[in-house]
Amino acid sequence: MSRVPVSRTFAAWLFLAPALVLLAVFAFWPVLFGSVLAFTDFSLVRPTHWVGFDNFRYIFNNEMFVTGLKNSLVFLLIVPCVQLGALGLAVLVNTQLPGIRLFRAAYYVPVVTTVSVVGIMWGFMFHEHGALNYILGTHIGWLQDDTFALAAIMFVTLWRGLGWYMVMYLAALQSVPQEMQEAAILDGASRWQRFWHITVPMLRPTIMVCTILSVLGALKAYQEVDVLTQGGPMNSTFTALYYAYDQGLKHLKLPRALAASFIVSLICIGIALLCLRYLKPKHR
Repeated sequence: MSRVPVSRTFAAWLFLAPALVLLAVFAFWPVLFGSVLAFTDFSLVRPTHWVGFDNFRYIFNNEMFVTGLKNSLVFLLIVPCVQLGALGLAVLVNTQLPGIRLFRAAYYVPVVTTVSVVGIMWGFMFHEHGALNYILGTHIGWLQDDTFALAAIMFVTLWRGLGWYMVMYLAALQSVPQEMQEAAILDGASRWQRFWHITVPMLRPTIMVCTILSVLGALKAYQEVDVLTQGGPMNSTFTALYYAYDQGLKHLKLPRALAASFIVSLICIGIALLCLRYLKPKHR
């Protein structure tokens, strides 16, 4: 295997340097510094002392954080729904029919819609006298009932995520060599056989990336909770990250917020590694 010339390697690092510096200053260093502060009693008005695992013991003995952590894990149930739905939409719009661009844009609109607008719209939809109950013929307070509130927020998250992953899958579908499809057709392969034995293997890198991003997005669910329920009713929609926001910005308990964020980060890293392990493309 031939080696890349030193000059080209240096040039590559030179081009990457500005982005790496920005990441180091605004991403890596805050994460590292915040992780250290999670083991302290950091305060804006008094000296900081090392307290070890006291903050972690506190949050794991706190019912709100435990509930939030459970809800964050429940949020993972939307990951396969988002991925299958997005892949299905991508297959449907991967045609050259007249007006297909309009459908692609329509499916992508939720992605670019601001969270505040989403909150207002779905707040009306989920209201006891809203459109959803009118269609179903019921009078359920979807966001006021602790039985349905979390499921309602998960549905909104699903709705917002479909368009984003659809675009990624659509780009991957359009990169599948047409020659392979034509050769399979000549060999008598059905449409399902072509999709399962040609398209899906070619999409494995995209499936891996989309699944990891979807998992991280589900575990870090916060915006929809904040605009729709603020953690209620009866803390039924608290997530681990919303608990961190509540402790850090509302109650100024920064070490507890950092400890909660640290736990969420560890779970994100662990699940991402599992996805890399089992969804990594297999090269023959």
